[in-house]
Amino acid sequence: MEDLKKARIFEDAPIPKAVMTMSIPTILSSLVMVLYNLADTYFVGMLDNPIQNSAVTLAAPVLLAFNAVNNLFGVGSSSMMSRALGGKDLDTVRRSSAFGFYCALLCAILFSAGFTALRVPVLALLGADADTARATGEYLFWTVTCGAAPAILNVVMAYLVRAEGATLHASIGSMSGCALNIVLDPIFILPWGLDMGAAGAGLATFLSNCAACLYFFILLAFRRGRTCVCLRPAMARPRREIVKGVFGVGVPAAIQNLLNVTGMTVLNNFTSAYGAQAVAAMGISHKVSMVPMQVAMGFSQGIMPLVSYNYGSGNGRRMKDVFFYASRISLGIIATVSLCYYLFSQEVVTLFMKDPEIVAYGGRFLRGMCLGLPFLCMDFLAVGVFQACGFGKKALLFAILRKIVLEIPALIVLNWLFPLYGLAYAQCTAEVVLATAAIIVLAALFRDVEENSPLGR
Repeated sequence: MEDLKKARIFEDAPIPKAVMTMSIPTILSSLVMVLYNLADTYFVGMLDNPIQNSAVTLAAPVLLAFNAVNNLFGVGSSSMMSRALGGKDLDTVRRSSAFGFYCALLCAILFSAGFTALRVPVLALLGADADTARATGEYLFWTVTCGAAPAILNVVMAYLVRAEGATLHASIGSMSGCALNIVLDPIFILPWGLDMGAAGAGLATFLSNCAACLYFFILLAFRRGRTCVCLRPAMARPRREIVKGVFGVGVPAAIQNLLNVTGMTVLNNFTSAYGAQAVAAMGISHKVSMVPMQVAMGFSQGIMPLVSYNYGSGNGRRMKDVFFYASRISLGIIATVSLCYYLFSQEVVTLFMKDPEIVAYGGRFLRGMCLGLPFLCMDFLAVGVFQACGFGKKALLFAILRKIVLEIPALIVLNWLFPLYGLAYAQCTAEVVLATAAIIVLAALFRDVEENSPLGR
């Protein structure tokens, strides 16, 4: 590992340079990831078949559940690694990476086996009916039964590589898989190719994740001796302090994502009562809204190593300055994109499907969703700081507030008050409250860190 170069980024580089160096590759890979998700929706949408498009939408909660494992061992291990780097404890860095990798592999295998054994009840839980069950099951065969391991390891290895400052390599790995998916989608999905429909989208996703994993394995083999990311099985042996550090951040992050799965499942079940067109429109609107959402996520993930390192080294002032600079830039970008979505909502939906009913539904859904995005940005950044500092309980509290206390009840109430269309405003309702809470909690956290850090005053 090039210790001096990385230390300069973490410790000495001007805040704008440090934030952008760490965040831009992450944002680019996040945006490419959105394109990868949108590609499935776009090319399946070209079939003008609401059932095939609904299959991709209904499968989303299962794929989102991957993020529970990603966050458990990706966020948990990377946070532990970066804090150990700040404390110059390289042995803990190596052991944390090995522990995270092999635990993620084991969970991926169990995930695949569990879904395969419980396929029928899972499809029913997702809201699939007699019309959509077959297409949804075919899509999930490739993405989960076959693809759980590469999908999870691809993301976890990106987290591990990013934790020691190699954000460019982390992004290249992620983007290589996404680019391949975009190329393969039309070949597998459309009539002029293999004409597999939603199943073809799943196969393309599986192969692209395999390619991304291959990149990371080759990278780590090539950088052997210059990286602290370690995949030796012997280094994965659990140690009390590592297990506690990884799970202390990772478990709350995983629960956060499982709550997101629950929220999406509830949303899809409510929407499915209005027909396949409504489900397809909700899916398109949600994925389009993920573009600015991923910008916020990119900044959050990008600054996490900076925040973790400076928290571990006791530089509270630099940690705070990193957060405020990232928040100003990301909020400006997201507010601009949200305004464009609001003004041109139907035109955006038309890019994916031409069906007049779907366009009408989707336009109204997208308007509701985009209103909450600036507030969601602040929530993402705050949770990223909590995870980076090892305050997993704070991150978990925000997740519980978002889904259980605010968003799911809002789905029920708003759907009752404004059937179907009220569903799109539930997230906005929740995020306004959470953004306010985030500002209050972060102010107290930064004040406490600065007062107790010798370098923070």
